[in-house]
Amino acid sequence: MSNPDRRQVLRSLAALGVGASTAQPLLAASATAPKSSLTSRISRFEIIPTRLEYYEPVREALTNSFALQNRDQTSFDPTIVKIHTDDGLTGICNAMMRPAGRVESTLKRMVGHSPWEYLHDDSIGGLLVAIYDLVGQSAGLPVSRLFATNPKPKIVQTWWSQCYPPALMAQEAKRGYDLGYKVHKVKARPWQDPIEQAAAICDVIGSDMRVWADANAWWGSVSRTIDFCDQLAKFNNYFAIESPIKRPGIAGYRALKGKVPLQMSEHMTPDPMPYVREALLDTFVIGGPLGKTLIQRALMAEVTKMPLWVEHSIEDGINQVFQAHQAAAFPGIEYTISITHVLVDDLMKEPFTMEGGFYTVPTKPGLGVSLDEDAIDKYRTA
Repeated sequence: MSNPDRRQVLRSLAALGVGASTAQPLLAASATAPKSSLTSRISRFEIIPTRLEYYEPVREALTNSFALQNRDQTSFDPTIVKIHTDDGLTGICNAMMRPAGRVESTLKRMVGHSPWEYLHDDSIGGLLVAIYDLVGQSAGLPVSRLFATNPKPKIVQTWWSQCYPPALMAQEAKRGYDLGYKVHKVKARPWQDPIEQAAAICDVIGSDMRVWADANAWWGSVSRTIDFCDQLAKFNNYFAIESPIKRPGIAGYRALKGKVPLQMSEHMTPDPMPYVREALLDTFVIGGPLGKTLIQRALMAEVTKMPLWVEHSIEDGINQVFQAHQAAAFPGIEYTISITHVLVDDLMKEPFTMEGGFYTVPTKPGLGVSLDEDAIDKYRTA
């Protein structure tokens, strides 16, 4: 699309291959956008590497837990990107792309092209968030309206805890509950007793906070999974278990079917339909990609009535809000998950505020949020 006009943009949108229900909101957005925005080009970009260490109260336990998983990590390092267009708009994102050289080379290829050219393009990773931000701004619509004509005003964001000792797990659960969260994902690992963790958590939160345990395959066997689930189900707050056995584990899930008193969730496999047809799972957990693939999965979840728990944007406030826009647009997305609350900052000017278990999705054009430039300066590494 070397010289895009409205007609060419419409043809491009119609050819996205995501179905009429998803293409229609974009077609409507292109109709409301001024002609100048459809012919605008990406003119330049800024790449801002940052380093976000862990929030001090969990720093030691989080570092130790990662180390026990053979993961030498003491921070998360979002690569913040600003994409500018020649008509004066700026889109923001975390590139979520490695190595750093790939971010720059991808952006260089995008200069001179229209942002509308990249809609739903999984190949550009997190840069797609800035593209949606730009297109939403140019059309005068929030990003959620680029996916659906009538998105939900609020979504359910999930609190998250790594595998901490019971006392710290309780402290973090209480922090999340006091901040308005009503769903909590906790990591279950062999170096902490999940039953002791559950007892500590449930002792300090209200009965309206729901908890699920993510074992990341550490429980291994079917019999061990049944035993742990039977014990966890005695705590009224606990409602689900994620990834108790080694993936893809279809034989194990067949053996677990009907024997576990909690909902069962697993990361979506390349071929999820056997799990759907045999009703082996209650939900799927998914990460990226963020564009066409996410849309197809969300539409599948809506049709199959098997909800998605989405965690493709976990480490910064920009993409966390984008994730919320998608959850608002697609009924198949039940929960969104991120970990910004265990980092020293989320890099955003606007707080990610939860009220009564819900986050209200911004309604301003684009993402509807802005970077905290002072925080960017403080945590940038180059």
